[in-house]
Amino acid sequence: MTVELRHYTDLTPDARQDLLDVYAVVRAPLLHLANYRVEAFAERLDRHATEPGFEAVIAYDGTAAIGYAYGNTLTADDRYWKRMTEPLPHGFTEVSTLVIKEIGLRTPWRGTGIARRIHDDLLAGRTEERVTLMVNPLAGDGKVQSLYESWGYEAINNQQPSPESPRLTAMVRVRS
Repeated sequence: MTVELRHYTDLTPDARQDLLDVYAVVRAPLLHLANYRVEAFAERLDRHATEPGFEAVIAYDGTAAIGYAYGNTLTADDRYWKRMTEPLPHGFTEVSTLVIKEIGLRTPWRGTGIARRIHDDLLAGRTEERVTLMVNPLAGDGKVQSLYESWGYEAINNQQPSPESPRLTAMVRVRS
């Protein structure tokens, strides 16, 4: 298995389609829920691609896209921070932060270290001091949050980005 990681700072039509295709497979059990519909993801993806510091890493096994991670730089007044359920400590949003908006990997490649490779490759060229992401604490019966904890993330707060979305745990780690 030779997996190639490709970086995108502009959302080309081919990269966009690859992200949508992998998303549809990874989230298949949830696509009946409004927040997880492919169309809803496509709208978010298009918006995220215009935000400061957008970058995506897509993993390919041969010509097949098998996984991805993407994110962008948060600003101090970004709505990401404003949607936290509890107030953040004074100055918390002033630290330069990369937000990982999505990570997804097709089932046959799970447990192989590819998700971590994609994640780490996304972080490798970044200059932000820390990174944040959100996780559904129920995903995989808590295994997904435990995985992120093993990568050095700590839960700091909660969010419900939209009325249709589940309550998510916001996690942060300092870049090393």
